[in-house]
Amino acid sequence: MWPWGHLAFGYLLYSPAVRVKTGRAPEGVAAIALALGTQFPDLVDKPLAWYLDVLPHGRSLMHSVFALVVVSLVVIRLGRRYESPAGAAFAVGHASHLVGDALRPLLAGDWANLTFLAWPLLPVPLATIEDTSLVALLTRVTLSSAAFGEILLGLSVVLLWILDGRPGLQTIGRLVREASRENRRH
Repeated sequence: MWPWGHLAFGYLLYSPAVRVKTGRAPEGVAAIALALGTQFPDLVDKPLAWYLDVLPHGRSLMHSVFALVVVSLVVIRLGRRYESPAGAAFAVGHASHLVGDALRPLLAGDWANLTFLAWPLLPVPLATIEDTSLVALLTRVTLSSAAFGEILLGLSVVLLWILDGRPGLQTIGRLVREASRENRRH
């Protein structure tokens, strides 16, 4: 799944859950934490595998349910400590990333390509085209039915995000303004 697909899938799971639980749209900080959580496994695993050769595969350490449990416990605890929904949102984003990556092999009955979920107890899948580099992946982009589906998913989630009041956008704007003021003072 592409980064925007992970983001859309995570938001599609999170927003309705928050609305059911609280009766409101997601908060700005939580929406940002969710977005970071949806990208987190790839932001850790891909550079460590592709560029530093520290991990055996671009889907290993943070794509494992074992890491998901540890990271989720830590971020949820931090969220509770600071009375913020951001920790739970990050955990939902991380979990949705793993579900998103597992969805295609799961639906195809391709159990061998699900072993990343249990790494290091199970070996990672054999290297695939997805286990190269971002530049190599981008040069091979085609508008397959799966990619088209992800684009449609993304557009529908953008609409949901707009209907939710674009959570996170004002928070980022405020942080940028505060950083600009701080830089001008120094």
